[in-house]
Amino acid sequence: MAFTALLDACVLYPVGVRDTLLNLAEAGLYRLLWSEDILAETERNILEDRPDLEPDDLGRTFDAMRRAFPDALVSGYGPLIAAMTNDPKDRHVLAAAVVGRADVIVTDNVEDFQEWSRAPYDIDVQTADEFCVYAFDLAPERVVAVLDAQARKRRRPPTSMREMLDHLAMSLADFVAGVEEFLASTADDEPWLAGLELSGMRLGFRR
Repeated sequence: MAFTALLDACVLYPVGVRDTLLNLAEAGLYRLLWSEDILAETERNILEDRPDLEPDDLGRTFDAMRRAFPDALVSGYGPLIAAMTNDPKDRHVLAAAVVGRADVIVTDNVEDFQEWSRAPYDIDVQTADEFCVYAFDLAPERVVAVLDAQARKRRRPPTSMREMLDHLAMSLADFVAGVEEFLASTADDEPWLAGLELSGMRLGFRR
């Protein structure tokens, strides 16, 4: 059974990181969890920082996320929030992780989830970069295929795998470094490379 990860608002905020995490979940590399509180916080923060965005357009994006992962929503954790001992503003996150039986909370605010606050529930905490590295180490070929498909979907503007990884490196530096090292050391005749757009441009990863 795939391990279970609850995504915090801060890792759902950046578009590239969000797309990567959702695509890894869609590929079955882990089971994704979130709550309505987390999704609402993400939308609110994006709109505060991006007044140029139409709220309805962003709302449709998040509605599509809900439809894509109907089993991700954790509810019924409200009564547990007061019992949590981590940072007060993120107690709803830990409570949702407990109720959802998450193995790990993926957050870039790791200091808000001290070990002693998580220990009774055996829940780990990882940054988005650490989490993606872990997923990549488990199934590097599958993750590369996910990234290839992710780059192909980006049409506004069209984005190559090379360009997408360069952008992701700003937030997921260790993950991207591992992907690039793997691609640079992979033989050109590997069967799993067939059909991937990057199969004809792999020299671009040999820096």
